[in-house]
Amino acid sequence: MFQTAKAPSANVLAADRLSATFAALADPTRRAILARLTLGEISVSELAAPFDMSLPAISKHLKVLERAGLVSRGRDAQRRPCRLAAAPLHEIADWVETYRQFWEQRFDRLEAYLHTAQQPTPPTSPPRSSATEKRTTAHARKRR
Repeated sequence: MFQTAKAPSANVLAADRLSATFAALADPTRRAILARLTLGEISVSELAAPFDMSLPAISKHLKVLERAGLVSRGRDAQRRPCRLAAAPLHEIADWVETYRQFWEQRFDRLEAYLHTAQQPTPPTSPPRSSATEKRTTAHARKRR
């Protein structure tokens, strides 16, 4: 008997997109390419100019960025301009936001704890024995 493959859930697909985006961002050259693309559309050869690597090496980096959905390439006659596609970055920002809220709550609890721990505690007097109380009472009567 054959089992039918289940379609991946939306969470699995989102996790895979996040993994692809993080993997693409792991390389400093690809991050530099994205930084340049924030300035606007540019051709591959113009994009490759500041890097000390071959055009095919830059193209490989662009393919990784394209697979992650971070870059799109158009067609303008002989030119293939690249542009930034920011949707995956928005997904990362949303994912990080949940952890930011978690850590902020943790820091708020730590701050509250430290605030209460730093409060001066009122001095406590040692418990009095009944003999001490009798002497104190007798001494107070003498003063009257």
